Amino acid sequence: ATTAATVVQDSLLNVCMDAKHHKTEPGPEGQLYGQCVLWKDNACCTANTSVEAHQDQSYLYKFNWDHCGAMPEKCKRHFIQDTCLYECSPNLGPWIDQADTSWRKERIRDVPLCQEDCEQWWEDCQDAVTCKVNWHKGWNWTTGTNQCPKGAMCQKFKFVFPTAAALCEQIWSGSYRYTSHHRGSGRCIQMWFDPAQGNPNVAVAQYYA
Repeated sequence: ATTAATVVQDSLLNVCMDAKHHKTEPGPEGQLYGQCVLWKDNACCTANTSVEAHQDQSYLYKFNWDHCGAMPEKCKRHFIQDTCLYECSPNLGPWIDQADTSWRKERIRDVPLCQEDCEQWWEDCQDAVTCKVNWHKGWNWTTGTNQCPKGAMCQKFKFVFPTAAALCEQIWSGSYRYTSHHRGSGRCIQMWFDPAQGNPNVAVAQYYA
C-alpha cells in the first residue's frame, strides 16, 4: 500500500497542469521576465509566457484588467503575480482538477493561499473597480476581449469582495482557498517569496500530497 501511495504522491509533485500555455514538464527557464523570475530554476512557463503575463491585454487569454477603468499598479501586481504562480509553478499538483472548458483540460481548485498573500492582495486592490465577482465566466467577449456584461455595474473591489477571503476564493471560481496559515508555515502556498531563500511551495506541495 505504501508503494501505491508513494506513486500517487510523486505524481502530484513537480508537475505542470495540462492547460493552455503550460509546458509538459517543469524545468529551468533562465530568461523568465519580471515578477515571474521567482520560478526560473524550475518552471512550467516559458519566457514568452512570463513576458505576456505582464501585459495589460496579453495574448495568453485576451483578458483586460482595465474593464472598469485603469486598474491601479499596486493592485495589478497581485494579478500579475497570480498569473505567474498559475503559469509557472510546478508545485500545484495536489490541487490540480479536471476542467470542463475547451481551452484547458486541467485547472487548480482550493489552493491554500497564505493569509498574508490574500490580505495584501485585498488591501492593495480594495479601491480598484470591477463589475464581476467571478472573473472566469459571464463576460461579454463580442469585441474579442472581456467587457462587463450588460447591466453590470462597476464598483470598488471592497463592495464586490467585502473580505480578503471573498476576493481570493471567488474571483477565479474557487481556485484559491483563504487560510489562516502564515508564510513560512509549510502549510500554505505563497504567491510571493524570496527566490534566494529557495521556493517554500515545494515543501507545501509535499505536505499536502
